[in-house]
Amino acid sequence: MTASAYAAHVAQLNVATLRFPLDDPRMAPFVGMLDTVNAAADNAPGFVWRLVEDGAADATALRPAGEDVIVNLTVWETQEALWGFTYRSAHLDVMRRRREWFQRHVEAHLVLWWVPAGHLPTTGEALERLADLRAHGPSARAFTFASAYSAQEAGLAPRPAADVRTAPAGLG
Repeated sequence: MTASAYAAHVAQLNVATLRFPLDDPRMAPFVGMLDTVNAAADNAPGFVWRLVEDGAADATALRPAGEDVIVNLTVWETQEALWGFTYRSAHLDVMRRRREWFQRHVEAHLVLWWVPAGHLPTTGEALERLADLRAHGPSARAFTFASAYSAQEAGLAPRPAADVRTAPAGLG
């Protein structure tokens, strides 16, 4: 996990339903991009953490949402950092080709929510947030890029911890 000066981070869960098993030759281009995209995430500005299976380089073997569903669970310092990685990095190549490898979702497949800095969400927590978004729509508890809420609206400190100042004794 990367150290951060922010008091709150944004967590992200994306679920993708596979069109074919990962070892199917039709999935080879996607599988071939994983190391590049994961390295881009690991080195992206504002990256904090991503879910990885023990002893593996990614989380594709973890299937908490169903046998044909892969999950991507990450934490970022800011929504802007996550957006920048999603739409301005090697990840965009995967986004452009996603229909080749993944089924179209009718329900929400991406959810964002604020967590205290240092908190690493579990897949259970993440799937609960996705279920909340699907059942109730966007809120400060579970939202999307298009319906974003601030850390303050979620009840967490909105400013970088480095900006928090305390008044000298006798002035407060």
